[in-house]
Amino acid sequence: MSIDWQGVFPALMTEFKDDGALDLEATQRHIQSCMDAGIEGLVMLGTLGENPSLTQDEKEQVLRAAVEVTGGKIPVLTGVAEYTTAFGIEFVKRAERAGCAGLMALPCMVYQQDSREAVTHFKTLAAATDLPMMIYNNPVAYKVDLSPQDFAALADVENIVAVKESSHDSRRITDMLNEVGDRYVIFCGVDDLVLENALFGAKGWVCGLVNSFPKEAVQLFKLAREGKVEEAYELYKWFMPLLHLDVDVKLVQMIKLANQLTGEGSENVRPPRLKLAGAERVRVEQIVAQALDTRPNV
Repeated sequence: MSIDWQGVFPALMTEFKDDGALDLEATQRHIQSCMDAGIEGLVMLGTLGENPSLTQDEKEQVLRAAVEVTGGKIPVLTGVAEYTTAFGIEFVKRAERAGCAGLMALPCMVYQQDSREAVTHFKTLAAATDLPMMIYNNPVAYKVDLSPQDFAALADVENIVAVKESSHDSRRITDMLNEVGDRYVIFCGVDDLVLENALFGAKGWVCGLVNSFPKEAVQLFKLAREGKVEEAYELYKWFMPLLHLDVDVKLVQMIKLANQLTGEGSENVRPPRLKLAGAERVRVEQIVAQALDTRPNV
């Protein structure tokens, strides 16, 4: 299956009003801001999209809003993060109806699978749709690690086309390329490893902090892919304190607060998440303030 997925794909925030209701207009405004900065795709309803906090109908509304505002200019992918394989297939049908161009599939939530179970889950999802699929490999968060050998076993599934690599190990990309060549489009999935990942062969970046600093994220990845290492590294050093927020347990609240401070969105979240308070809040405010004070001209 031929796809043209590359560049920066925001793991986009889902915007909420003060009362917790969906704010589809704000979500669309934020998508447009990221598009204006040069993003090349979108991932809706991932971790940062607060996928498990939405009902099935709400998820479909968010996807339809994203498809509407992008107008076919860039691919819209959706996270698939359900409790069972069967529930995942049901959601995939909603994604198809909403007009999504692809899927980013996670292991089933709650139950901690081993690699055999996860491979079977992904194969079953892929068989239920014609949409191209990215597999999200994040052993830190989801406690199952698909090895390069596991991806070799999935290579005959035509519509599994990409991997969001979030193992926190930059060696993994080289191991993947040695094992399966260019069979999959590899995306960096860890913000504060993006320069290393891009230099080692990642063609895309599913990015968290692009939500708050879209122009800078797009420029950083562009420089890295062009091999302009010195320029990329200078921008990377400026960006790094922000990028570290993406790997915190409270990454959703932290990046949403950064969005609010940069005018890109609201910090509203749905319980059990709460807005940041105390020292945590002050730390994020200080990081963002420093970034704004020293913001490069890109």
